[in-house]
Amino acid sequence: MKIIFGLKGLKRMVALITVAAICPSYAQTVPSDPDVACSISASTINGWFKSGTVSLNGVVNPANSVAFPNTPNCSFYEWSHHMFLWLTSPAPAIYGGGGGRIFESSAFFDVSPPDSNGSRTMSAHRRGLIKLGPISRQVGPHRLPLITDKEGRLFEVERVPDGVLRPQIHTGAGKLTEAFSAKRGDAGKLILLDQAGKHIEPKLLEHPLRSPVVAGPVDVRSGQIDKARVFVVDRIPIFVDRFGNVIEVEQGQADTSVLIAQNGSPIYYGIAVNEVLAYFRTMQGSTVPDNLLFPTTQGELDNITTFASAHSRTFVDPEALAFEIKTSWIETTGLANVGDYITMTAEVPTYDKSDPLNWKKSGTKNAQVALVGMHVVGSTAGHPEMIWATFEHIGNTANDAYSYRNSGGGTTSVPVDTAGNWLFTASNSTGPFNVMRQTTSGDNIVAVSPSIPVGPNNIIRRKAWGAASDVSPNPLKNSSASNSEIISVNNSIRGVLANGDVRGNYIMTGSTWMIAGAFPFNSFNSTQVGTSKLNNTTMETFSQGTSTQASGTQNCFSCHLGPGGHFTGVSHVFSDLKPLF
Repeated sequence: MKIIFGLKGLKRMVALITVAAICPSYAQTVPSDPDVACSISASTINGWFKSGTVSLNGVVNPANSVAFPNTPNCSFYEWSHHMFLWLTSPAPAIYGGGGGRIFESSAFFDVSPPDSNGSRTMSAHRRGLIKLGPISRQVGPHRLPLITDKEGRLFEVERVPDGVLRPQIHTGAGKLTEAFSAKRGDAGKLILLDQAGKHIEPKLLEHPLRSPVVAGPVDVRSGQIDKARVFVVDRIPIFVDRFGNVIEVEQGQADTSVLIAQNGSPIYYGIAVNEVLAYFRTMQGSTVPDNLLFPTTQGELDNITTFASAHSRTFVDPEALAFEIKTSWIETTGLANVGDYITMTAEVPTYDKSDPLNWKKSGTKNAQVALVGMHVVGSTAGHPEMIWATFEHIGNTANDAYSYRNSGGGTTSVPVDTAGNWLFTASNSTGPFNVMRQTTSGDNIVAVSPSIPVGPNNIIRRKAWGAASDVSPNPLKNSSASNSEIISVNNSIRGVLANGDVRGNYIMTGSTWMIAGAFPFNSFNSTQVGTSKLNNTTMETFSQGTSTQASGTQNCFSCHLGPGGHFTGVSHVFSDLKPLF
């Protein structure tokens, strides 16, 4: 392990940990002196390894989710990082002959994108090769794409009715005027023109149209998240609500977005589920029953294993319970220190880039890709809503300013520092950050502005460790205390991993769940805990809000609402999955 003391001019008198395997030009650091509220002993971490002791690239057993202690907050964070080490362990022979990593072994099934009917298929993973796509589509409880307005309110984008070609804009004078043309003015201001070429003065949405909060379970499919429609006029997406009010969004926001790294590679995404979840879904047949919960008990697990056994399937790690992962990748071409990443071979799209404003898909190729992000999501005892954790490579992005509680009982403030060789942050940038630059048109990648070509995004992590900045007088509840818990977990684990273990180059940026496993039912539910403003910069890039504050920030349960009818709806893929047979 390599220790670097201080930063520019020794302004921060704090030792900062990095890992020797990481390229020295990466500037991401993890403070080494948080309080030890969530410290994990070396003996505990040794016990996770199949051999009984930490070893270089050693195989880790999964946490026993049936016996999960369910003690906030540290046991949740410990479970999350333990499972990441298991998922990313080299797969031994018991996983279909071995080779690759456990999450890409025969114990997991790849999940396809939705077809024209919204259905997804599960397919046995082909060792050493995964098929990836460049779109990270955030969807809401109706499986519709999501947008966020400038005040952080969520809207689902529904299909425009057949025959409707142009938006009807509410002008505030009691009239609806059809927009025939659009352009951007100073500072990106949206300018709309009617058929005669006259400016339309739209009425902007001032208040959300959500249904009032009601007591008890609420089916969010009845409208707990507002609806929007998107019209593309002169290549500019225009969002309106059901009354024709224009919804103000950041320039370039659309129903799909494409993130491009500083090395020019689009980010590719994959989804997989473990064998427990796959056979649990298959047990249900063609229709997911009402009030179905993800398994959390030994009895529920036994029912699934019995069903699988009857169909000649024996689970390798049943105690992991139901698991879902989402991964993000970049091509390794032009990437320094490829050995610092978990890599594999993937089938990815190729593009004709001769038009800088429109990369046209030209086919596919097999390429080496590097893991840059992973969502780790699984059910445990007491938590059928699942624990939601996320991990990123330490070289991904610079952090926005944050603070943490240090070992001396005080608070250390860490300012923004974008100097260095980042994957998604332009070196020494002062912004703007997290602005959408390109979206999709069919299979193509197109620029959202005719004056800015398709190219690398400039990204920052707004909530460094998954908590929004606040000034709560209770030291146990403010963001500094929360940040120190996540930092201490990272330090405990990364500090005992063997030098050169590539898993040490990934950090957990947070984990969230619901109090007592209660379902979120609707977007007003405030019982999400842990790091409750959690986003992954490679997957929820544009829903982080515009500052370190809570305002305008979404978290996992903002979208994964668990609609009444089947509470497994917290997963956006489960009910859409076709049974295996």
